[in-house]
Amino acid sequence: MNDSAGSRSSSQRHGMLSTFPELHTARLRLREIRPTDNEALYAIHSDAEWMRWYGVDPLVDPSQASQLANLFAGWFHAGTGFRWALERRSDHRLIGTCGLFRWNRSWRNCVIGYEIARFCQRQGYMREALEAILEFGFSEMHLHRIQAETHPDNHPSIALAERMGFRFEGVHREQAYWGGRFHDLNCYSILEQDWRQRNDLQEG
Repeated sequence: MNDSAGSRSSSQRHGMLSTFPELHTARLRLREIRPTDNEALYAIHSDAEWMRWYGVDPLVDPSQASQLANLFAGWFHAGTGFRWALERRSDHRLIGTCGLFRWNRSWRNCVIGYEIARFCQRQGYMREALEAILEFGFSEMHLHRIQAETHPDNHPSIALAERMGFRFEGVHREQAYWGGRFHDLNCYSILEQDWRQRNDLQEG
């Protein structure tokens, strides 16, 4: 799936948050992306067939993984969002990333994005990670709305978004460009009240 911070300190950019937030689930550690992750990032993002709906052209050179890691890290340092490395707790292996970005504090909204390694598909890892970051978004970032944009043919991503409580809103015509052509993107969203109601139903 697919604000300038100026000279403000990290604590000013993120409220009282001065270090990157680390999250934990039963099987995952969600942490800051590090230079040592470059090889794993390249393995995921150079898989052209697996990443065909990601929204950008696949990586073709290992050096691009470092650029990607710097891009993700830049969201936190600029105060525009977070991108977490998904580290499997059983073997400390990076298996994907997920993030909340394009953070508009005035409007209290942002966009969600994620990808996972091919060998980890259909094991529930991404759903586990999204449970954690959605809760972080609504509770810690004080978001009101989180938007997801996905290619109409990316059926697994659409199914996951719907399981998480996202609602279809419409089609953004030819919003994205990769692979030498423009692509429509489906727009989904979840509001804080949707998230709370979903959790209340699950707990009940």
